[in-house]
Amino acid sequence: MSLFRTCEPEVEKIYQALLTSAKRIGPFQADAKKTSIHLVAQTAFAGVHPRKQSLLLNIRSAAPLKSKRVRKVEQVSANRFHNEVLLCSRADVDGEIESWLRSAYQLATGNKRG
Repeated sequence: MSLFRTCEPEVEKIYQALLTSAKRIGPFQADAKKTSIHLVAQTAFAGVHPRKQSLLLNIRSAAPLKSKRVRKVEQVSANRFHNEVLLCSRADVDGEIESWLRSAYQLATGNKRG
């Protein structure tokens, strides 16, 4: 994917690990934009922003995520937040990330089982 051509090889591997994790949650589309990739179920539940040596992952939520891993939280509406997490290795795509993606997926689809 052309978004990764200026990145270190590990960055695309982190992205593939993220996709593998998200696929365990439910069906979605990876919608590539000019500088990012949106993970979309009925609406976007996460945004992926490749960097030279890492991925910046934006996760939608109904409340701010409480973790040292969250670098920045932006409230985008009354009950919607964007939570920014930096992923520097495949090991960073762990159970905590998958649980946050699961909650974001459920928010995007209205599906409590996703």
